[in-house]
Amino acid sequence: MSKALERDGYAWAVEDVRLAEVLVALSLTTDLAAGMTFEKGLRTCVVATVFARDVLACDRETCRVVYETALLRSVGCTSFAPELAAIFGDEVAFQSALKYLDPGLDVPLTEQLLRLGDWTREKAQRLTDTLTEVLPTAGVEAMRNGCEASQALGSGLGVLPQTLAALNDVYERWDGQGIPLGTAGEHLSFAARVVHVAEQAVLSHARGGEPAAISEVVRRAGGHLDPELARAFAADAPKVLAPLGEPDAVASAVAAEPPPYVTLSAEEVPGLCAVLGRFVDLKSRWLVGHSEHVARLAESAGRLGGLAADEVTRLRCAALLHDLGRAGISTDVWDRPGPLSTADTERVRMHTYWTQRVLERVPALAPLAPIAAAHHERLDGSGYHRGDFGTATSPAARILAAADVFAALTEPRAHRDAFTVEEAVGHLTREADSGTLDRAACDLVLQAAGERPSRPRFSAGLTAREVEVLRLAARGLTNQQIGAELFISSRTVGHHLGHIYDKTGRRTRAGVAIFAMEQQLLP
Repeated sequence: MSKALERDGYAWAVEDVRLAEVLVALSLTTDLAAGMTFEKGLRTCVVATVFARDVLACDRETCRVVYETALLRSVGCTSFAPELAAIFGDEVAFQSALKYLDPGLDVPLTEQLLRLGDWTREKAQRLTDTLTEVLPTAGVEAMRNGCEASQALGSGLGVLPQTLAALNDVYERWDGQGIPLGTAGEHLSFAARVVHVAEQAVLSHARGGEPAAISEVVRRAGGHLDPELARAFAADAPKVLAPLGEPDAVASAVAAEPPPYVTLSAEEVPGLCAVLGRFVDLKSRWLVGHSEHVARLAESAGRLGGLAADEVTRLRCAALLHDLGRAGISTDVWDRPGPLSTADTERVRMHTYWTQRVLERVPALAPLAPIAAAHHERLDGSGYHRGDFGTATSPAARILAAADVFAALTEPRAHRDAFTVEEAVGHLTREADSGTLDRAACDLVLQAAGERPSRPRFSAGLTAREVEVLRLAARGLTNQQIGAELFISSRTVGHHLGHIYDKTGRRTRAGVAIFAMEQQLLP
């Protein structure tokens, strides 16, 4: 019998959650982060799965690998977002353009960019020059981060080992002009090759229907795409593309899951929610570990407030997912040290809306939306995105709002240093006095923050100094910057990083950042 969490008119049958539904939520979030049309990843998943099952006659396990690879195809897209934003500005718009660019086409990249966006010729040429210059270095490093992040996040989701291998090839091409390794031909994972065909078909179908999908896949055959798979798609395109006519992409993606279906226990759900939180936290140098920090505070506050165990679980999951909508807003905004423009402030205010939309689209997670998406609501109606007053938000949502404020204050941001605990306590107290935050919720969060932490036990044999270095490296600081922060030489920092890489098995900034979040070493 399933155990349901019921409060405020919502029920959550936590033992009935299928892994596919969590992967669907992550796919929707990667659409936002990569600048794609909402549900593009789900459509790619269904087309790829039908292609593998009904046209290529793949066995059940191969179909499962194709299914998982398609849903997780862009799971590494936040791993290098801060660095891409520093180079290209709005990295969301840039990542969107990259999905359509084809270096194998006899058309200059500048002309391709002009067709894809509203850039001026001058900006398109500047982007082309920058891309050409940085691709051999920063481009390869970005993809290395992406691949390692995909491996680390995918491992936490419990997908097949073959899926993790396929995720290494999502940026590669049949002709070897992809990155980071330039892997070519049949050395590429079969599942990745199938997903490449499906993705190009879905992108082109959105622009010109079935004829455009066939034309683009055939054009890319032998360059970007496996020519044999391209021919197979062209021969049976109506069958492969038929699912795109289904009105509900979420239901279609869940229904396409190859059996046997993987169902999660109540104890497993928070762990998978934590993986989604880590994906979003990679979006900014200043947010690494934020979701888990908020979740720890909210969970402890809920327990202190007498919430039932099931309600505490629901609150923890909502806290881990509260910032999913951040993925759709450029890192250039989140990491900006100066004041935001009115337009960018409005973009920021939309992130709670997108959190709500992602969670509401997935039936298993929809009951979390009223809590997760309300973390910026205020009792006096001054919050966003709904501008709810007073009792319109649940007690759990008010605890989450207070936990989010306290956690953010005690973490550094691009425009300020972290507040001391005393300063953060004073700020939260004033928020309660002014009637913007719920006093009872604030008191519970302050109680939770004041609990004496247990003595830290560092994983993988890391020393206390190595953890200090790791925390700063996870935020993207250079060796010189880390040295200045810790009053040690950059050479010494390099030695520490070498030990960290060896002990953790990670080799990129994103990789060590995910390790730090997994082991709750941040902030």
